[in-house]
Amino acid sequence: MSRAHSSGGRLAFIDWTRGLAAIIMLQGHVFHSFTKPEQQSSTIYTLSQFVGGMPPAVFLFLTGMTLAFLMESQARRGVNLLGRVVASLKRARYLLAIAFLFRIQLWLTGLPQTQWRDLFRVDILNCMGLAVALLSVLVVCSTVQRAYLGFFVGCMIAGMAPVVSQWDWSAVPSILRSYFAPDYQFFAFFPWAAFVGFGISAGSIVRLLGRDQLERAVQHAAILGFALILGGQYCANLPFSIYPKADFWLNSPVLIAIKLGVILLMLAWAYLWTEYGASREWSWVRQFGTTSLLVYWVHTELVYGRWLYFWKGSLSVAQACIAAVAVVLLMLALSVIRTNWRNWRYVRLSFVYPFCEFDTAAGD
Repeated sequence: MSRAHSSGGRLAFIDWTRGLAAIIMLQGHVFHSFTKPEQQSSTIYTLSQFVGGMPPAVFLFLTGMTLAFLMESQARRGVNLLGRVVASLKRARYLLAIAFLFRIQLWLTGLPQTQWRDLFRVDILNCMGLAVALLSVLVVCSTVQRAYLGFFVGCMIAGMAPVVSQWDWSAVPSILRSYFAPDYQFFAFFPWAAFVGFGISAGSIVRLLGRDQLERAVQHAAILGFALILGGQYCANLPFSIYPKADFWLNSPVLIAIKLGVILLMLAWAYLWTEYGASREWSWVRQFGTTSLLVYWVHTELVYGRWLYFWKGSLSVAQACIAAVAVVLLMLALSVIRTNWRNWRYVRLSFVYPFCEFDTAAGD
């Protein structure tokens, strides 16, 4: 069996890409929270934050891929249209529920400094949930059609972002505006949901290809990734724009194209590594990818909450590097515990009740 398709049907290179994004996210947040303000102009800090801007796009893209997998598997099993729509909407409901639980937990642990408005902050999980809900309409299409339409929808969302930014949102409630209007403080649908559309397209293509065709497709993806990065860089330096006003770091389709190119290169590298370079045994990077939601939840409270308040804004760049390594190792330990908790529980019970038999497949 191809290593890229190992582990019970999970695509290893997708988990590996998600895990790499989680590690990048961890170091970026540690540097952002703990580095002294006077050292935030250093080269290492700047590089940390520049690279740290990629994980949200990666997570959204991979969410689109897994949504495409869900749509295709439901259709292949013969689920009717209504059932497929409900399955996709349940995925959106789950993401939104997790998003609000996450906000409530942060709000409670931050009292009395937190405000009630913090409960409605639009973070990446909120954006995921909204994007999955709205793009669930693609479930009515065939897998081939989704491969085209997902890319088209992604381009439309990215292309509309500068236009949406110029609309008059003054009459719209701030909570609703935060979900749609581009803003540096939030993960709005425009332009971030474009990555979910692109992910749906990529996931549909993966499902259409045989295992022998996937490697060639990965090569094409790498070429396309380079083209998007170089083309985006060229367009960013042009002295004119088709938009009356666009902010490169906020709503520019060019930035979306560059990030999409980086994602494609990450996926290509992850495929080659899991296929030819990595051992068939346990991978610490992929381990992060299988528990990324837990890692995201816990590390946010750890890094931005009260637990390590004495480090906030007080570490040198060198000390922040050490702290980043420590947080990564701590989150890796948490991830391993989460993955192996059930197995360890049965080992523990077997010592307590040595003559009892437990059905591990049943779970209890």
